[in-house]
Amino acid sequence: MTLSEKSAYLKGLMDGLKLDKETDEGKMIAGIVDLLQDVTASISDLEENAIAVSDELDEIEEDLDAIEEYLMDEDEDDDEYDEDDDDYDFADDDGEDFDYEDEVVYNVTCPNCGKELELDEETILEDSIHCPQCGELLEFDFDEDDEEDVEE
Repeated sequence: MTLSEKSAYLKGLMDGLKLDKETDEGKMIAGIVDLLQDVTASISDLEENAIAVSDELDEIEEDLDAIEEYLMDEDEDDDEYDEDDDDYDFADDDGEDFDYEDEVVYNVTCPNCGKELELDEETILEDSIHCPQCGELLEFDFDEDDEEDVEE
């Protein structure tokens, strides 16, 4: 039996007993039955609200799960970082691909003709090259101590 049914039953008993509502005891019993009906109505409203809130929370949880799944699928499509790979392919805002490499470029000026050259570390480690403009032999003395100075 629900609270509403119990409250209605007690009101029916009170009416069936034909209690005199003018006596002190009758007034008190009528007041208690009215209070029970009000409390029962409030509790029924609270139960309905709790069910509605629970349903809304379930829907929100489903929406969040869908959003999380969507975001996780996007992350799987992105390029993953590979620590063993020194060459990474990325796309800029225009969608064009470009490479990031862990390559250091050195600017060297030929003392003979003044041409500025951009040389990679591998070329510098060869100890010397000929200037492409004037043919002057450019010699390099490169050791790891120099590399630490450049990186700082």
